[in-house]
Amino acid sequence: MIIILFGPPGCGKGTQASFIAKENSYAHLSTGDMLREAVKSKTETGLKAAKIMEEGKLVSDEIVISIIKDRIEKKDCEHGFILDGFPRTIAQAKELDNMLSNNNITVDLVINFSVNDEVLLNRIEGRFSCSGCGTGFNDETKMPREDGICDVCKGNNFIRRKDDNRETASKRLEAYNKETLPLLPYYKDKEVLFSIDGLSNIENVTKEIMSLIQK
Repeated sequence: MIIILFGPPGCGKGTQASFIAKENSYAHLSTGDMLREAVKSKTETGLKAAKIMEEGKLVSDEIVISIIKDRIEKKDCEHGFILDGFPRTIAQAKELDNMLSNNNITVDLVINFSVNDEVLLNRIEGRFSCSGCGTGFNDETKMPREDGICDVCKGNNFIRRKDDNRETASKRLEAYNKETLPLLPYYKDKEVLFSIDGLSNIENVTKEIMSLIQK
């Protein structure tokens, strides 16, 4: 099964993608991770991407599609994969469809994490993590069970990302709404689009996604 997840930064789609991928033996494909892997592996496409990034330019859609094409040919994608963070524009969606079609596969399910912008911004402002093991917490939704102590590694040092502030998050949300939301009608026309409440609790979101996969 080929799944695409849409949702603004901070909506939790990355967390859900990792869990759903593990539960279903799918590969979780993040555009950023794939790009870094291709550059590190020094593949032909990776070398092209590295040169462009060294010049401070944006990697073209053509190169990103080529990286995805190379990645989905690996064994861990045999049962399916989840695309997280791609496509971002209609042009990219069409290029992706063409590439998948050439490989005799199509997108089966597109899940949109619907959110209330104000609630999302509050959630982003409340994010923090354990500096020792990276476990994430939130002032609003997930405080440590024991005050000041990490649930996982029992460390007591927590950090907050500098960009987890209202101004930066608002700009990222605005960019998402402008660039990516127009993709929803594209996939709705293909009858593969479903929307879920992205700000529901983690367990409920997981159940809803699993239900859509099992339909």
